[in-house]
Amino acid sequence: MTDRHATLLDILTERHSCRGFRPDPLPTDTITRIVETAQRVPSWCNAQPWQVHVTQPQATQRLSAALLKAVETDQPQPDLDWPAKYTGVYQDRRRTCGFQLYNAVGIARDDHAARTQQMLENYRFFGAPHVAIITSEADLGAYGAMDCGGFVAAFTLAAQSLGVATIAQAAIAAYAPTVRAELQIPDNRLILCGISLGLADPDHPANAFRTDRAAPDQVMDWVES
Repeated sequence: MTDRHATLLDILTERHSCRGFRPDPLPTDTITRIVETAQRVPSWCNAQPWQVHVTQPQATQRLSAALLKAVETDQPQPDLDWPAKYTGVYQDRRRTCGFQLYNAVGIARDDHAARTQQMLENYRFFGAPHVAIITSEADLGAYGAMDCGGFVAAFTLAAQSLGVATIAQAAIAAYAPTVRAELQIPDNRLILCGISLGLADPDHPANAFRTDRAAPDQVMDWVES
């Protein structure tokens, strides 16, 4: 294993979805470095379809308030359809992640009120001072969204390398009209997800667990001839 591969593996292993942030804002040049690094990912025909709207703390609070209100009064309206369903191993992994979170924060499986409150933390950005809203050019369709997925992954890894915690959140895209109105995002941009970012609160119980990853032989098929 080369030193470069070991470094990449260390960053990938250290990175986790942070669900408890400190309120301290990040320097703007740190966020710019994260985006600049993520820009190096490949994209279809080098289209680089992503656009990133990053909130500063006051705007973060304003967007949070608008989203929490939308959750109470509106139906979800994502720009892209949600998965039709989770089945088999995908449902198993999803449930395991949820149970790990609830166990970490002390929520019983049958405590539906507490589970709802934990879900709403998505719209408080888990206390993060910033959220990056990732959008793609609508005309590029699924391929633009796929390219942005690579950008999101690189963003979270670049952040980790700089000591910045992140969590990518599809839940924010559920209320795309609210995000679009609050941040003045034009209609030709698909709202794909948000990435909350800041400094992790190491004492927050939601940061006490880590999810597993499937072994290579579970996700690989060798084609011999």
